[in-house]
Amino acid sequence: MQPRAPGLLTSWRQDIACVKARDPAARFGLEILCTYPGVHAVMIHRVSHRLWRAGVRFPARLLSWFGRFMTNVDIHPGATIGQRLFIDHGAGVVIGETAVIGDDVTLYHGVTLGGTSWSPGRRHPTLEDGVLVGAGAKILSPITVGRGARVGANAVVMEDVPPGMTVVGIPGRIVRPEGERRRIDGRIDLEHHLMPDPVGEAISALIDRIDFLEARLAHYQTRDRNPASEDLS
Repeated sequence: MQPRAPGLLTSWRQDIACVKARDPAARFGLEILCTYPGVHAVMIHRVSHRLWRAGVRFPARLLSWFGRFMTNVDIHPGATIGQRLFIDHGAGVVIGETAVIGDDVTLYHGVTLGGTSWSPGRRHPTLEDGVLVGAGAKILSPITVGRGARVGANAVVMEDVPPGMTVVGIPGRIVRPEGERRRIDGRIDLEHHLMPDPVGEAISALIDRIDFLEARLAHYQTRDRNPASEDLS
């Protein structure tokens, strides 16, 4: 997947405009430009990434450091980011050197796109177009999160996610296909906290099974204590 690369000014305009479509608190462009650290981080990264690709590595890293200092968003200048990335709130987001992010991706605060290997080459995940990653989620290793997938808050994902699926938990588990998700006028579903709980469902099933077995055991214990009543029946 190779994200499109329009001009820098065009990318900046799209970075600002996409916030209005995804954040109900956003009011107008100047406010977004002046007060959204996630927008600042992405705009600074677009410059540092161009420097990195041009081989001007130290200034790229220095500009990246400045962006982290100003926004609390740490994006390595080598990371490849598509158009209209929205980092909501911005605090604590980390995006590694070989990460690839497609178009129209949304990241909430505390998200990490990290690596798990010292080996050179690709070490970080790829997020395809339209992916939404909930607050505090960690996506680790060179995996691919498919187009339109959703990662629940605080999930830890270390395996590929098919397109359109939802992943929750530690380790991440696929729980909901795209067809079962709600759509709101073509916009993203801000109720990203409404996720299934596969662990809770499994525990509930175990509790039901235990209740059944206890009732059955009680029946046999009663029968053993009163064999005459069993014969009469």
